[in-house]
Amino acid sequence: MSSVRATVLYDAPGPKGRRMNRVLTVITVLGALAIGIWILQVLNDNGQLEGEKWTPFLKSTTWTTYLLPGLWGTLKSAFCSIILALVLGTLLGLGRLSPNRLISVFCGIIVEFFRAIPVLILMIFAYQMFALYNLVPSSQLAFSAVVFGLTMYNGSVIAEILRSGIRSLPKGQMEAARALGLSHRKATWSILLPQSVAAMLPALISQMVIALKDAALGYQIGYIEIVRSGLQSASAYRNYFPALIMVAVVMILINYALTRLAERIERQLRAGRARKLIVAKVPEHPDQGVETKDRAVVDWHEPSHRDLRTQTQGE
Repeated sequence: MSSVRATVLYDAPGPKGRRMNRVLTVITVLGALAIGIWILQVLNDNGQLEGEKWTPFLKSTTWTTYLLPGLWGTLKSAFCSIILALVLGTLLGLGRLSPNRLISVFCGIIVEFFRAIPVLILMIFAYQMFALYNLVPSSQLAFSAVVFGLTMYNGSVIAEILRSGIRSLPKGQMEAARALGLSHRKATWSILLPQSVAAMLPALISQMVIALKDAALGYQIGYIEIVRSGLQSASAYRNYFPALIMVAVVMILINYALTRLAERIERQLRAGRARKLIVAKVPEHPDQGVETKDRAVVDWHEPSHRDLRTQTQGE
């Protein structure tokens, strides 16, 4: 029988503590309901719950003309900037760890410079620079500026995330790799980087969510994204509050999907060899009441696998 190797961070509540928790839960739920009812009453008194303000979202033209093109613009700019930021962040993060002093200082200056500038300033600067020197077609001017601003800022942040993740690994990892004859570059790419990515995955996904939300700043330079499209829809139907609520719901759903994806990937990484497919089932031991290493880290085996260590000599 395997032992439970978990560290409980707090004592399990007793009967009195459980009763108190239930009472506090009921009070919290009732308070939330009361606040919700009060908010709905205020909105109703101001005519924000009238059917004519919400029926435009039942029309296909509202989505095809306004919301869907804006959503596509948001997703397109966020996806391109996230991919570029991951590449840039990896290069800058590894550059800061380079034994070459010149490369390390150069990458450090880039990271600190772009991490300190607000994303909106980067977008406006890129927009003016691209327009002044005709670096991109005029039809792609706003899109290029948005991607540039998001890439440089989030790439700098990701570089620091990766650098801190690699620094957090035991020094024996690099020493063992060098003892085996691996170069600094090979040891970093093959040994340290994969481990740091697994450790920093929640922070990386969080940064991707931030990039998705910051894409809305493109509204200031005329980029067609979900917030701008929502306001155009509100201007057409004179329903600003419902339009902004609908935009918020769309963004919440997208961010929730990204969060669940991050949780899924993290569980796959923790499951060792079970990390074969994102949609594959992660093997776990039965719930023991607390999160333990025995339950969270389970190696994957073929259904016909037999552990020889558990076999008796007579078999």
